[in-house]
Order: sequence, then C-alpha cells, then structure tokens
Amino acid sequence: MIAVSATDGGITLEGHAGYAQAGKDIVCAGVTALVQTLIVSLEELTADQIEYSISPGKADIRYRNLSEAGRLLVGSFFVGLKEIEREFPEYIRLSCPQRQ
Repeated sequence: MIAVSATDGGITLEGHAGYAQAGKDIVCAGVTALVQTLIVSLEELTADQIEYSISPGKADIRYRNLSEAGRLLVGSFFVGLKEIEREFPEYIRLSCPQRQ
C-alpha cells in the first residue's frame, strides 16, 4: 500500500501499491505521474523553493511558504490522489487531515 502523509511543510509518500507486478501497476504509475508532475510544476510554474528526494517506494517533498499558485498545485495533486484512493482504496491511503 502507498501511504501518503502531509503537513504544512511537505508531503511524504511511502510504499508500493501492490496492485500488480512491477511495471504493470497502474496505481503506482498514476501516483508516480502525479508526484513527478507536482515537483516539476512547482519548479517551473512558481518561484517557490522546494526540496525533494525520490527513490523506489519513497518520495519526500518539502516546502515553506507556498505561493497561491503553489498551494493550488498542491491542492490539485491531492485531488488526483483522492480520485485514485476512491477507485483503489486497498492500495493507497491518504493521511492528510487538512486536505480531507
């Protein structure tokens, strides 16, 4: 299962969905696409400063004082994650009280 946790200062994702074998797991692929899009969008579409690390089974994104555009991008990221969670509740869990 992919566990997603968020605070005011960042987002952490850990684990593998386990929906299908590696390379065919649509849940992992969807989450990975959202994570990569968020990182690149924050870097290219805002002046916000972020730090991140991505490794197999883990992504960690840190930020402070997001701009309005940055908050919108993070909000959109969670809209996408919630949709994946709605469709595949056994494979992803959001632990983000301020976003539920």
